[in-house]
Amino acid sequence: MILIKLGGSVITDKTQYRTFNRDVVSRLCKEIKDSGEDVIIVHGGGSFGHVLAKEYSLQDGFTGPEQVPAVARVQHDMRELNLMVIDELLNAGIPAISVPPGSCFIIDEGKLILDRPEIVLSASRLGIMPVMFGDAVFDRSKVFGICSGDQLMEALCGLYGPNKAVFVSDVDGLYEKDPKTNPGSKLLAEVTSELLERVSGGGSVDDVTGGVRAKMEAMLRMTAPERECVLVNGSVPGRLYSLLKGEKVISTTAKGGLR
Repeated sequence: MILIKLGGSVITDKTQYRTFNRDVVSRLCKEIKDSGEDVIIVHGGGSFGHVLAKEYSLQDGFTGPEQVPAVARVQHDMRELNLMVIDELLNAGIPAISVPPGSCFIIDEGKLILDRPEIVLSASRLGIMPVMFGDAVFDRSKVFGICSGDQLMEALCGLYGPNKAVFVSDVDGLYEKDPKTNPGSKLLAEVTSELLERVSGGGSVDDVTGGVRAKMEAMLRMTAPERECVLVNGSVPGRLYSLLKGEKVISTTAKGGLR
């Protein structure tokens, strides 16, 4: 089984509030269907989640009543985004249902706690794909906080034990520096914990979940002798399909765990 995270940078335009890249998502869903692989999908928030979460510092927990409407709006926007992703999965012939992370998880000081795993397990046993997503959720210590798609990938990795985890982004892989602001930056085919220390973690758009460094750290934690963790560009037609079929593609593979 393969875990796939469709990153917010590829399914939305992260520079424009609530902008859904429907054509890209439709194509990616078809590539997943055509691969014939057994998969579970998580997706990020992109411009539906990060903009307001950043503006109101929701990742820091409760600091004032002015945040409360923003929590409600972020949850609303993320459910709308999730249903648009679900629509494209259904259109591609993949039975899928929405599983808001708050129905299965709670966080405590930002740490994700697997609370009711039977919800996702029951769906997948039936042959229905449970689709989870980054969201604003309740926090036992800080009232609320942000549950990222990368955190969900780690939790589901422990729950399902997949043989591969794929992070789909809008870049070819991990670079020494942000390729959008440093065009000559070198693509890294493999990344280890040591190499990550030398990589710039800066980003060019709002992201309340830690950016590229947090993503790579999550990938390194998910690595195992029997499991690949790969970052691939979903903006390039056919690349996700080829990766799922076991072909060698331009990408970055995490190896060696996080030290």
